[in-house]
Amino acid sequence: MTNILDDYALMSPLRHRNNWLKLVIVLFGLLVGVSSTSPITPLFIALCMSFTTVAFGRAPLKLYLKLLLAPVGFALTGVVIIAFFSGSGQALLSFNLAGYPFSVRVDGLELALLVLSRSLSGMCCLYFLSLTTPMIELFAVFKATGLPESLIELSMLIYRYIFVFLDMALSIKYAQTVRLGYSNFRRSLSSIGMLGSTLFIRSWEQGDKLFLAMNSRCYDGKMTLFEVHRPVRAIELLLTSVYFLSALALFYFTKNISIL
Repeated sequence: MTNILDDYALMSPLRHRNNWLKLVIVLFGLLVGVSSTSPITPLFIALCMSFTTVAFGRAPLKLYLKLLLAPVGFALTGVVIIAFFSGSGQALLSFNLAGYPFSVRVDGLELALLVLSRSLSGMCCLYFLSLTTPMIELFAVFKATGLPESLIELSMLIYRYIFVFLDMALSIKYAQTVRLGYSNFRRSLSSIGMLGSTLFIRSWEQGDKLFLAMNSRCYDGKMTLFEVHRPVRAIELLLTSVYFLSALALFYFTKNISIL
């Protein structure tokens, strides 16, 4: 609980760069990666975003790889299913398992690789934004776009209290563990039920305290967010333009290329 994504974003050198530029880079990567018909372009986007996050954003490489493990593992599960149960054409691999034939065909494998590359590029783009831009600054950008203020304020409160309640849940679980609350299955069920009920009551009490605290400070239904205006430097525009042009060139020249 001492190191969350916002902690690394606050320490990142890229935090002091223009937030609108970073948001445009991420949206560009997401749109081009999803629209690509070849895995080459999404993989190029993923490589660029990863290099920028680790080299320029100073995100620890070990942490970055750990963050990628969970979504990549989930994506690989879907990729295996796509490879074996879709596609046509020449069979690259075939075998029988428990009397059922399984085969990996060319079209199915190409589709699986495309899905994996798209997923990887999207995750790398989002991690670039998460590890270089604190959430409070993103909320200020969202407010400037004209989104409903009630939606932004609810998002801010939800994001803030996710970690408060998670810390509370971990403290309760630790107290239960040292009292052998999880020594067997029956006690574990009882402890989990007590944890859930206690956390619900604590959350209700915390909500009442928050409501009273905000009213005592003359809350009028609006939270003030200050957006820091940072100029875009020439070198940043140059690097961004090179990245955009390279990605678009790959997108155009590889749209009809088959890697198998």
